[in-house]
Amino acid sequence: MVFVAGMLTVLGFAPFYLFPVPVITLAWLLALCHKNQSSIRNAVLGFWFGMGLFSAGVTWIYVSLHDFGAMPVPIAVVALIILCAYLSLFPAFSLWLLTRLRLASPLLWAALAAALWMLSEWLRGTLFTGFPWLTLGYSQAPFSPLAGFAPIAGVYGISLIIVFSAALLFFWIENIREKWRWGAALITIWLCGFALQSIDWVKPEGEPVTVSLLQGNISQDLKWRADQIEYSMETYARLILESESQLIVTPEISIPLFNDVVPPAYLAYIAEHARSVNGDVLIGLAERDDEDDDAYYNTMFSFGISPEQSYRKHHLVPFGEFIPFKPLFGWVIQVLQIPLSDFSRGGLDQQPMAIAGQRVAVNICYEDVFGEEIINQLPQATLLVNVSNDAWFGRSIGPQQHLQISQMRALETGRYMLRATNTGVTAIIDERGRVLDTIEIFITAALHGVAQGFTGATPYVRMGNYPVLGLAMLLLSIGLLSAFRAARKTR
Repeated sequence: MVFVAGMLTVLGFAPFYLFPVPVITLAWLLALCHKNQSSIRNAVLGFWFGMGLFSAGVTWIYVSLHDFGAMPVPIAVVALIILCAYLSLFPAFSLWLLTRLRLASPLLWAALAAALWMLSEWLRGTLFTGFPWLTLGYSQAPFSPLAGFAPIAGVYGISLIIVFSAALLFFWIENIREKWRWGAALITIWLCGFALQSIDWVKPEGEPVTVSLLQGNISQDLKWRADQIEYSMETYARLILESESQLIVTPEISIPLFNDVVPPAYLAYIAEHARSVNGDVLIGLAERDDEDDDAYYNTMFSFGISPEQSYRKHHLVPFGEFIPFKPLFGWVIQVLQIPLSDFSRGGLDQQPMAIAGQRVAVNICYEDVFGEEIINQLPQATLLVNVSNDAWFGRSIGPQQHLQISQMRALETGRYMLRATNTGVTAIIDERGRVLDTIEIFITAALHGVAQGFTGATPYVRMGNYPVLGLAMLLLSIGLLSAFRAARKTR
């Protein structure tokens, strides 16, 4: 049943957006843990809850490995199981430690449960380059009242509030004598989140800019074939020439060539069109390092009325864009048929591009999963742009989950997020995390609209994850001290 509860938790995330579900499933899990005195048993409960959550929530990884990475079915299945088992160790450890501390105070127990779960999610999103997918906080973007906490505490802060809310819900149901106190506390927290949504943390800057977000719909199994490159170039050239916006954006590596191989006349033609509409075009290309022939980058280049600029992807995908621990995992390159699977990293200190009258913070594909890195280009940036190739996910729920992650980044930063993807979900997201417009997935089209630039800084932009991490560590310290005092009294 715990495994099923974990699976049901996925309903809180996109494309379902049933944001109360994680609170309910976590309340049931915490109720089981509170009644158990065995730390090992509770760790097992946490592990199987995680296995249900991740096995249902990241099935798109199998699509990437097998359907497009050509990994044999048995190996792809085993790889997915191993990944889910690894990810499940984090909730298992949080519940193990919670039980080991044996806190008598229900309120302290609830607070510590929230702190430990949040810390485990932060560790999961940090260790070995991090995998923060399905962090509980994402389930609240953008419709939940708890989304009001995003500009203050970020996605991890919302995770903490979700688990604390789940514990309060459990005590509200279980504790007959003080039922009203637990209920009042729970309702107050959610009302605070609702009230916070009315605060304008940022303000508009200048006039809205017209944008065109291009979706070439180039099949992943054809994209890197030499006989299909011309088709990709023609598709994006046509979409660009049909767009008259000030800012035109193509997906990541939309032209599957190195920048020094693309015909100069092709880029000149595109740049001339951008200048004719008084705008700029962002094009995704692989970039070869001028000084090191073995180094290459996943890069976005700008062409048009502004000076040419570029952004190199910093946070790479393990086993997709680079191979970690090559002496141990170098063999994976031979199994996975992924072109350009050993990119170099761009700098973490790259600044927004000054294009189309805006200051645009570009992030490429997986990078928008790391909110603490996105804010490195803020508050200077007025717009966020995410370019991606979610064709790797196929028709799974992965692209919709990725969209919801971008919605959280918009909420945290108070900035529009413009998403240009190869197969979808291409979308315009406003500073409140709401999808203003999108186009159907797996079609060749351009999304035309307007985007408003914003200036100013939310509390999250100014302080990042430090306040919520500090709060969690404080709660952990209080829990450890209380447990130590209780242990001394029993001696």
